[in-house]
Amino acid sequence: MTTQADPAVATPAASVTTAPPAPAGPSSSGPASPGLADTLRDLLKQPGIVRNVLPLAALVALIVFFAIRAEAFWSAANFALISGQAGILLLASLGATLVVIAGSIDLSVGSIALLTGTVVAYLISSGVTSPILAIVIAVAVGGLIGLLNGVVFAYGRVPSFIATLGTLSLFAGIGLTILQGSTINFTDTAIRNLAIGQLIPNLQNAALIALIVFAIVWFVSRRTRIGLYTYAVGGNERVVELAGVATRKVKVFVLIVSGITAGLAGLLLTAQLGAAGPTLGSTILLDSVAAIVIGGTALSGGVGSVARTVLGVLILTVLSNGLNQIGAADYTQTIIKGLVIVVAAVFTMASQRKLIIK
Repeated sequence: MTTQADPAVATPAASVTTAPPAPAGPSSSGPASPGLADTLRDLLKQPGIVRNVLPLAALVALIVFFAIRAEAFWSAANFALISGQAGILLLASLGATLVVIAGSIDLSVGSIALLTGTVVAYLISSGVTSPILAIVIAVAVGGLIGLLNGVVFAYGRVPSFIATLGTLSLFAGIGLTILQGSTINFTDTAIRNLAIGQLIPNLQNAALIALIVFAIVWFVSRRTRIGLYTYAVGGNERVVELAGVATRKVKVFVLIVSGITAGLAGLLLTAQLGAAGPTLGSTILLDSVAAIVIGGTALSGGVGSVARTVLGVLILTVLSNGLNQIGAADYTQTIIKGLVIVVAAVFTMASQRKLIIK
């Protein structure tokens, strides 16, 4: 009886292999190693690098630069000033960040701040001196304006850019009508201490209030269902609709939040200045958009967080304060802010696969 060889068992002759070729040495005709530009381009394509490392590195670099160039920059008094400025800008940017995450934009934050600040200043001049009542009024005015924006946008099916561009003019006009081209001044200490008082040494109350509101907005955006829906709508609104989510209510919600935080910013800005005038909040829109973009929230929606906006606010506030410390002109600061927005937007969008802005 004969047996057949098991095909799984190799014979000695079949086990002969050829040695792998020796690695070739460097050749002038081979491909060149990646250069610095290629390495930098690859790094910028990594979302974590763009959204986390670059903003933090920029903030540290700005602090070091201005601390060297201006002696007064690293003082306790200047730190308190920066905290107040950052607090007001953070309030204006928190709700607007949720709107951007939802794939939309709110261009009316500056007008909301102007109108709210004007209403509060007018009531203070008429005898209203309660800080709690002033906060309630600011929340009510901002919330109603945000509700109007949301209804026009979501139920009127008007793009958020157009809807808030129209209300920007509308509410600025109402505020200017109340002011009648003049400035409403007040000296009420309790109202002013809402912004410039210091329950914590070297930290203005405006920053303290902003941090409290930040904690609330962060919790809502990260730990609640409507916060999850906000990200989902910004990521793919059509899919979310097919899943049965009431996307219109989400849009109204984020614009109401934006109105409330902008209204609080207007209140604290008025309290900080002790007055409401025609130029109140004139830079809030540009600065809030800059803070959102610099922080790494994608303008295409679905990506970002209010925590990143805090970093963007700090960068912008330190930049503005430092430029003032070294004597830069206002128009120079405006140019630099514009360039910062463009550069940050390029870096942020370069790290995103979805490049369409809604």
